Amino acid sequence: MSYHGSPMIRLVLLWHMHQPFYKDMVTGEYRLPWVRLHALKDYFGMVKLLDEFPDVRQNFNLVPSLVNQIQDYASGQAHDPFLNLVAKPAAELSTADKKFALRYLFQANPVNMIGRYPRYRELWERYRATCERPEGPESYFVTRDYADLQVLSQLAWFDEYFLAESDVAALVQKGEDFSPEDQQVVIAKEREILSKVLPAYAAAAQRGSVELSATPYYHPILPLLCDTNAGAQSTPGLSLPTRHFQRPEDASLQIRMALDSHAALFGMRPQGLWPSEGSVSEETLKLASREGIQWMATDEGVLGRTLDFHFTRHDGSRLGGDGAERLYNIYRYEKGETRMHLLFRDHRISDQIGFVYSGMPAQEAANHLVQNIKDSAQPVLQQGKDAVVSIILDGENAWEYHPQSGREFLRRFYEAVQRDEQIEPVTVSEAIARHKENDLGRLNRLVPGSWINANFNVWIGAPEDNHSWDLLADARDYYDRHSDRVSAEQRKLAWEELLIAEGSDWNWWYGPEHHSANDRDFDELYRKHLSNVYHALEGIPPEELNTPIMSGVVRPSYIPQTAYVRARVDGVVSGYFEWMGAASYTSDQRTSAMHGKQFLLDAVYAGLDVDSVSGRLDFHDAIPEGAYRLVVNIEVRREEWNRKAPMQSYRLTVDAQGRRLQKWVLSNGEERRKLASFSVENGDVDRHGVEVALDQIFEFRIPFDLIGAHEGTRIRLRFAIWREHLPLDSLPLEGWIDLFALPEAELESHQYGFSPNSIQ
Repeated sequence: MSYHGSPMIRLVLLWHMHQPFYKDMVTGEYRLPWVRLHALKDYFGMVKLLDEFPDVRQNFNLVPSLVNQIQDYASGQAHDPFLNLVAKPAAELSTADKKFALRYLFQANPVNMIGRYPRYRELWERYRATCERPEGPESYFVTRDYADLQVLSQLAWFDEYFLAESDVAALVQKGEDFSPEDQQVVIAKEREILSKVLPAYAAAAQRGSVELSATPYYHPILPLLCDTNAGAQSTPGLSLPTRHFQRPEDASLQIRMALDSHAALFGMRPQGLWPSEGSVSEETLKLASREGIQWMATDEGVLGRTLDFHFTRHDGSRLGGDGAERLYNIYRYEKGETRMHLLFRDHRISDQIGFVYSGMPAQEAANHLVQNIKDSAQPVLQQGKDAVVSIILDGENAWEYHPQSGREFLRRFYEAVQRDEQIEPVTVSEAIARHKENDLGRLNRLVPGSWINANFNVWIGAPEDNHSWDLLADARDYYDRHSDRVSAEQRKLAWEELLIAEGSDWNWWYGPEHHSANDRDFDELYRKHLSNVYHALEGIPPEELNTPIMSGVVRPSYIPQTAYVRARVDGVVSGYFEWMGAASYTSDQRTSAMHGKQFLLDAVYAGLDVDSVSGRLDFHDAIPEGAYRLVVNIEVRREEWNRKAPMQSYRLTVDAQGRRLQKWVLSNGEERRKLASFSVENGDVDRHGVEVALDQIFEFRIPFDLIGAHEGTRIRLRFAIWREHLPLDSLPLEGWIDLFALPEAELESHQYGFSPNSIQ
């Protein structure tokens, strides 16, 4: 690569590695296993991959409370009931163990993690078919099933590097009928992997391949920790907690603890700080500057509000000249004694990595990303200036949605970047050092905000959020009043629990924005941390801490088909009863540990009758404007009773402009052979009985004979919307809608195609 002469694109890639603090400091037990599981895959694999690309410099942000938990696992001291469960011989599992296993060991991406192991997928489909039955799903599983679930639920999280090693590859090849000895191989391998994670980062930092930054220790929202009134400053009129929480001293300590722990582990204090959730304010810049921090980063939305400038992408993907020159720069904030370099991430490109490229072939996605970066920076380069393009996102959760943990996509992307003489992948400190002084942007004010909508509404303002802050304020005041009456050890424990409760993760799940299968666990763990404060100070926790904070109701996501469907295909909602009995899947826009997913699809319906399959798609808010493509992927297994029978794939592709249908094609999935089609422009009427309509909603019907279906056939459907050659949204987001060609009277008893009689 040549970095001299013509203006360069300095590419700053920052991967933020973070998980909540799952450890109960009193019992020492981990409430959830995600630190361990992500350490087996993303934490190690993401930095290990850079060994193959010596010229690709990157940035990793390691949250100290995450590092603390990884160290606990690596030392063998972590008390993880999930690990104990998968290590226990299946024949010795109690009824409670079995319920625990079925509740938690299927919590993985059903397509890319569960789906890559046929036996794991078989067990998951059986669980999904029986989990709502009154007798409970555990009665449908035998010892052999639990043994296989124990092993495969762990292999699904192993990084590609370890899957290639002989002992692990042998287990993958075996596929099922795992023994207690196989379980021990998996457990031993996990301990080996966990011990390699932090040394891999230290080695990469030492050779200059990466720059490591930190985050305030327990991941608090610093501006709110300094003053909860910052919520209303960012969003005027926002409802605030009853108690005014104002603890800048705690914010300062969380920063200092982070820097000290980082220095102790890696031998140097970090130059940069990624504030939790990109949350910044002038007060937090001042606190970080006092601790010697040289740079911080956040989202373009915060810069836009500060400059009173809207970063509009006129062509749907790239900024105009003024926007590009403002965003692709490094800023120096100066006010009083505070000095700080600031970078602002490209929101659009960062979200495309997290939510869009997973739906594309790896090479195609990598090519698009590289060209996207180059096209976006072009207005700056044309002015004779270097462009600093900052891409910052979650470095762990995104890869569950990519095949093979996204390694192939990243490998193709890094190869392209390493070859490209116009792109210089750098660390943040390198970008600052190489940037021309006269080209720096200048700021003497900063509007408070985060990387989510440039405000703090995810963590404050909703009734659940505000109640959480009030409980925290009560516990914090209780500590001030009573900490001097107990021993130094008790005082230390109470203080640690308070700092943990100040973290952002609890309020992430409160309020209307997000939810997960573990909502109850997060709620109980937060209240446990606060209760531990009172117990450590020899007090009695308030009764409120025994009552769940979380009260939200999740929309039902999936309902199976219970009756034949023969809806009129006309693109309008003709009435409630038209799709009654259809299988349905409803988009739940809170189901993600990552924020930024673009939701365009609201719900899908699908159903069979005696000789056809029908589908309906409802849009979120309104039908998109402009050009877009709808894709219905269809898989057909003609002998559902034969689990080894291959799936035949088909695709219905529909091009539209707003509500105007332009053309559609039904094709054979593998061969792309056209089976039926229609075009407004060409007047084609080669429909072969297929019906397609678009108006208020999208509807279709396909005769069985076109896709080789008949009684006994299993049909699976998945809907997606594409725009500008990018997949923007899909339903189901993971997995498929399952339909079964049966007599109508048998549909309701054959949910998901599983019956107890099929157990061996």
